[in-house]
Amino acid sequence: MYKVKVNDQFLFEVENKDSSFLVNGEPIQFDLSSIGNNNTHVLYQNKSFNTELVELNKADKTCKIKVNGNIYQISIEDQFDVLLKQLGLDSLTANKVSEIKAPMPGLVLKVLVEENTEVKKGDNLLVLEAMKMENILKSSTDGVIKKVLIKQGDKVEKNQILIQFK
Repeated sequence: MYKVKVNDQFLFEVENKDSSFLVNGEPIQFDLSSIGNNNTHVLYQNKSFNTELVELNKADKTCKIKVNGNIYQISIEDQFDVLLKQLGLDSLTANKVSEIKAPMPGLVLKVLVEENTEVKKGDNLLVLEAMKMENILKSSTDGVIKKVLIKQGDKVEKNQILIQFK
């Protein structure tokens, strides 16, 4: 059994049982036709869907899928992920990040966090302008901000430490 989360909003339990698929315990019927280059045509409930695998991250068990022009973020947990989470061992495999470095030289337009602020993975930390483009740097992990080493208006160099975590 797999737990499939779509756009961090909808959760489905998907199971492959006796050559049929169950979604939330209910059997579903569909027809798939691969049309190459990560594209698949799906017939479901007499409706046609063109799908494309846009991005795949096997390590994180996530992907982005385009369905009829709309992009969906998918994350998948198998029975082992669920068991690790139940045992409290899921966070042991997470990489601990101690600092955020500038990915490129640029100008700090805005700092969005303060010291002793708790952040979650994916939270916005700061806005960095580089090559006339604004880039939002996000937290790659859950944590607490130990020190903010830059302020609005600072010019930074590549690999310069910007923020440290506790």
